[in-house]
This record gives sequence, structure tokens and C-alpha cells, in this order.
Amino acid sequence: MINTRFAVAIHILSLVASTKEREKLTSDWIAASVNTNPVVIRRISGMLKKAGLLESQVGIPGSILTKLPSNITLLEVYKAVQPKEELFALHDKPNPECPVGKRIQSTLDDVFHSIQTEMESKLASQTLQDVLDHLFQ
Repeated sequence: MINTRFAVAIHILSLVASTKEREKLTSDWIAASVNTNPVVIRRISGMLKKAGLLESQVGIPGSILTKLPSNITLLEVYKAVQPKEELFALHDKPNPECPVGKRIQSTLDDVFHSIQTEMESKLASQTLQDVLDHLFQ
């Protein structure tokens, strides 16, 4: 299931991309913009660093993008902060004696896989720059 990490990650990257004063980009400052706890910002920023999207240096406040916003796809961001599980979860152990129950999982597997593939394709075609262009138009 998608949680708010994806939206918060895009928020963080948008702030980093659009804020000229790197020293402002503390987890407290970003947390105030997101309206969340700085611990949440540090956790998600850590995921973005591990994915190679953000870079920071010890003793220097703030982070920088590792590539241009036009080269960061929303799919990269999504994969950086979402669990590796599928987007949709199936319920366990439907009744195999039921005509629907015995085939529902394989049917939904196909449907859900198709939807996830389409979503990932759309995310791959959108960049952080697209988000920034929309934010500041």
C-alpha cells in the first residue's frame, strides 16, 4: 500500500531543488514545511540518500540533489521510499470450494500486476522537474 512517504519524499526533493540557501535545509526547516516531525524527514532523507538521489556532508547543514531534477524520475523516488512489496495486497486463503474463492487470487494477481505496471510506467515518464514546473507556474 502506498503511504505518505512518497509524497513527503517529493516534497523534500522539491525543497532541496528550489531552495538556494543550503544551510536552511535542516530537517527542522523541512519538517516545518511538510508539517511533520524532523525524525520523519531524516528517515525519508536517509532513504533518498541510500537511493543516490540526495547527498550531504558531515558538519555541513542541508543536502543537495545528486542529479538535475529533469533526470530524477518519480519512479526512482517511489522505489526509494516504498517497501518492495506489491501495491495491492490479496487476502489470504479464500475458500477453495467457492467458485469465486478458488480463482479470485489468480484473477486479481493479473489485474493488480497490470495496474502496477501502468502506474510505474507513468511514474517513469514524470520527473521532479515536472513537479517543480507545476509548483512554480
